[in-house]
Amino acid sequence: MASFLSRLAPLVITLRGSKRQFSSAKRTLDRIARLQRHPARFDPPARLDAARTSFDDWPVFTVFPSAGTPTRTVVYLHGGCYVFEIDPVHWTLIRKLADEAGVRVVVPIMPLAPTGTASVVVPAVADLVASLIDEVGADAVSIVGDSSGGGMTLAVAMTLRDREVAPLHATVLIAPWLDISGTDPMLAEIAPRDPWLAVPGTHAAGLLYRAELGEADWRVSPIHGDLTGLGPIMMFSGTRDILHADALRFLPLAADAGLALDYHEGPGMIHNYPILPMPEGDAARAVIVAAVR
Repeated sequence: MASFLSRLAPLVITLRGSKRQFSSAKRTLDRIARLQRHPARFDPPARLDAARTSFDDWPVFTVFPSAGTPTRTVVYLHGGCYVFEIDPVHWTLIRKLADEAGVRVVVPIMPLAPTGTASVVVPAVADLVASLIDEVGADAVSIVGDSSGGGMTLAVAMTLRDREVAPLHATVLIAPWLDISGTDPMLAEIAPRDPWLAVPGTHAAGLLYRAELGEADWRVSPIHGDLTGLGPIMMFSGTRDILHADALRFLPLAADAGLALDYHEGPGMIHNYPILPMPEGDAARAVIVAAVR
């Protein structure tokens, strides 16, 4: 039976107005324009001890476990439709990953679209991951990404594969956005039950991120790319999330490509449920911790 908090979450998300924000391209683009004039903060909360460095002129934060010396590294790529900044809930998850898995978590603050676009951001993130691999080895590096960060995670893994870098220790996709086109017929079936996301706004954001690239370019819609030769992948998807359509399409493609895919479906769960404060999120996080430890 679904927990009380998971049943309450859709109401909370609805009251926040998230669905309305994405219900039209204009509302989403107007919000993006406001944020360009008054950018949101990206710094971690004061209570979180994070070391700040830079890579390719981007801020990069590293969070170490509270106890012990980490032997593995996780690169965390945050969601936000490629246009919204890292959120406090991401920092909470990052802190928990560091402590519960005993890993250092490296968090790049990528430039947001329309300034940061796929053709620039994806190879730059791959460069960052490659630099960490050079430092500790591919078997000690994992990438975890949620929502748009999940789509970017898969695109980065494919980029590294094309560069003939050894497979990563783990690639974890949390509610990944794998196709920015918004054309899957299943979207119309799921959309009425999704309290958070809607196609018009997410599609408008995706257009800014893809810029000169086509919607089917694997750097923005990695579901259309070559999936062969990737390392083990773990994926989480809730059935009340419009991005669940992407997950269902991905399953047979992953099988055809011979991927070692560990798929976790959350019946009745909303978008990004593994990072939310609910028992089902705690259970999903425990699985992620075991994968990257």
